[in-house]
Amino acid sequence: MIKKIAWDAFKNTGDINTFLEYKQIQNAEKGIQEIQEIQKITNMNVQNTENINNQNIQL
Repeated sequence: MIKKIAWDAFKNTGDINTFLEYKQIQNAEKGIQEIQEIQKITNMNVQNTENINNQNIQL
């Protein structure tokens, strides 16, 4: 949706800054998605470590 708004604003105004601002937002969104994926992996690793530790305690 942001892409469409930015593109329409660029077409209507011819202001390249509008499009460049969109690209910055797009890059920020991509960065957030990458961080979320890393966080999921980290959470899985922590859970696996906790499971292993719990198994060792029970032995």
